[in-house]
Amino acid sequence: MDKFLNAAIEEAKKGLKEGGIPIGSVIVHNNKIIGRGHNRRIQKGSVVLHGEIDAFENTGRQPAKVYKNCTLYTTLSPCAMCAGAILLYGIPKVVIGENKSFLGEETLLKSRGVAVRVEDNQECKDLMATFITNNPELWNEDIGV
Repeated sequence: MDKFLNAAIEEAKKGLKEGGIPIGSVIVHNNKIIGRGHNRRIQKGSVVLHGEIDAFENTGRQPAKVYKNCTLYTTLSPCAMCAGAILLYGIPKVVIGENKSFLGEETLLKSRGVAVRVEDNQECKDLMATFITNNPELWNEDIGV
């Protein structure tokens, strides 16, 4: 398995252990993780702390030239907010663990020139399926249902 997707999965598991939604993300520059995060919406009472946004926050201020040479790994297809951040900061490549639990804005990302690769990772699918079965109200709240 890709070590960076594995790092995103570890972030997702961290979030689950904290009582949150198991979605994780890492941002990689020059083959090194420069930011990592997980969905902390529940833990922080936040409306915006999705896994990708948390990874951006933990990456800190970077010059545009850094972000333009990064790959973002995420365990779940990015929602509109997270896809917007990916576009805003010019991330050229996104690797997605799975998009069966939620199909985010992959078409938008591709239409704007972002290389998108979906791994269809079983561990990512299992994490989300178990969470959604056990916590349908939290999941539906997070995706706006």
